[in-house]
Amino acid sequence: MDQATKKQLAAQACKVRMGAVEAVYNAKSGHPGGSLSIADTMTYLYFKEMNIDPKDPKKADRDRLVLSKGHTAPALYATLSERGYFPHEELLKLRKPHAMLQGHPDMKGTPGVDMSSGSLGQGLSVACGMALSAKLSGESYRVYAICGDGEIQEGQIWEAAMFAGAKGLTNLTVVVDNNNLQIDGTVEEVCSPYPIGAKFAAFNWHVIEIDGHDFDQIEAAFKEAREVTDKPVAIIQKSVKGKGVSFMENNVSWHGAAPNAEQFEIAMNELKATLAEVEA
Repeated sequence: MDQATKKQLAAQACKVRMGAVEAVYNAKSGHPGGSLSIADTMTYLYFKEMNIDPKDPKKADRDRLVLSKGHTAPALYATLSERGYFPHEELLKLRKPHAMLQGHPDMKGTPGVDMSSGSLGQGLSVACGMALSAKLSGESYRVYAICGDGEIQEGQIWEAAMFAGAKGLTNLTVVVDNNNLQIDGTVEEVCSPYPIGAKFAAFNWHVIEIDGHDFDQIEAAFKEAREVTDKPVAIIQKSVKGKGVSFMENNVSWHGAAPNAEQFEIAMNELKATLAEVEA
């Protein structure tokens, strides 16, 4: 990836993080930690990888994304806003009564959302259905699913993984956001899913392991995923929960908590400083 593109993506990811933090702060509730850990991947998908059109959110041949860990909707909403699906002002209404953006993605109420999600463990099954539909219909679109490392403790994830491998859903890519923290602590403490890659490989998936905050590695992973022609692809990304905000990084208490006014100011100042440095 050339340096200009990398800088552009880094700046965009910083804006996504700012939007996610701003949304959670205004809502006084939400899930900032896991939203910040997937901001780089979401930015790459929506600004470089996926075949989408904000002016035509339901176009038939668009690539689909299922945010299986739906509680990290602030990252999805901030990305969609930056991509032009709806105005930034909608982020400030997160979780408000009758607002477009609710605590978990709603495919009926939000442009750009391909699947309602929130009940953990179900999104990969839906993504399998979308991918199989494309195969049966001879359609060219690809399907992406974002799962949490805590979420993959759910048994339904592995039923879906077995199905995708057995049916050869080569148009399906799952990203497992391995930030190693879930609401009750580290994933090892709660119920270790490790080794994650080996488990997907056992179900006949092509596995790629990356640093989820390195755009060169992110680009290489999705390029490799497109070139795999015999298996679904699992990208296991090592990430930092709360990435970009110093007091949130690797701090489990920010799984599902909103910053107060002082914390919000600190977070936004840090992100603004990062943005200024990237854009310099």
